[in-house]
This record gives sequence, C-alpha cells and structure tokens, in this order.
Amino acid sequence: MAVPNYTYLKLKLPGPNGVITVSGTFEQAYVSSREYFDLATTAANSAELGQLRATTPECRPDPGKPSQAPAFVPTDETKSVSVDDADPTKTVRVGSKLSAK
Repeated sequence: MAVPNYTYLKLKLPGPNGVITVSGTFEQAYVSSREYFDLATTAANSAELGQLRATTPECRPDPGKPSQAPAFVPTDETKSVSVDDADPTKTVRVGSKLSAK
C-alpha cells in the first residue's frame, strides 16, 4: 500500500526489485490533497443525496392552489417608507433599528 509522507514529500511503495521512491514538491502535495478532498466531498455528497431521496417523500406545490406561506406582519421595529410620491399607496416596510454600517 502506498502511503504519502508530507514530511519528506516522498512516496514509498514496494516494487518488484525493492522499494520505489517517488519525490514531490509542496505544490504537488497541495494539489493532490485538494483533488482528493474534492473527490471525497463529491462521493460523500452523492451518497448523502441518495439517502435523502430514499427517505424524503416527494413534495411539490400545486400551482393551482394559493400559497400557504404566512403573510408579512410588521413589528414595532419596521416603518413604512413611500416609494412613489405620486401614489401614496406604494410603500415598502424597512427595519427602523438598522446599524449605521
């Protein structure tokens, strides 16, 4: 079994005529680690997605029915701001306790 050794950046594995040693650089070590991480992440995400699909019932909203989302309820921390001076019914509610940043 090949075992990467980042301390010396050498890969040693048994060969037919003795130990085979492959030298590398820090850049190669980083690129290899990053590629392995990306591959492992993709594999884990694919497995998790399969499990989620198997355990989660399919649910799609009916476009013919109105949304059941709750309506926005303004609180004391919001205020109404006019968007169009010609039409006072066009307003937007914004937070009144926003930081100066």
